[in-house]
Amino acid sequence: MRRQPLSDASAFALAETFRALGDLTRVRMLDALARSELCVQDLAARLHLTESAVSHQLRLLRNMRLVRTRRDGRLVFYALDDQHIVGLFEQGLEHVEEREGREGLPRGPSTGLGTALSMSKGRSSENGSGAKAGSGAKAGRPRS
Repeated sequence: MRRQPLSDASAFALAETFRALGDLTRVRMLDALARSELCVQDLAARLHLTESAVSHQLRLLRNMRLVRTRRDGRLVFYALDDQHIVGLFEQGLEHVEEREGREGLPRGPSTGLGTALSMSKGRSSENGSGAKAGSGAKAGRPRS
């Protein structure tokens, strides 16, 4: 059975979703959020970015409905919005890994997204503290 051609609205929304996934920083953020629910401070420390940069990217991802929030007192925790996002991310990763295998390219480190598919929707922060780990470190993108 063939599905109907995409409507203009659906095509636009799908293109916007893939555009959001086309940024290395956002991909790394989604990977981290696929592993566990995190607050801005923990995500910034994990990715070696400023809290401001993380907040900016999270706002974009939230507006795209790729991530959701949960408030716990003064802290806001972020997680992937639903299993569709995890599945989309996982399929993209499988595609890349298959291509790398066919072309004989070296494979990068595992992202852990395979285990994210089995994670339940109710996640908790890894340490639950929300402490500003590494907040005094020089911020920016990791150097190659």
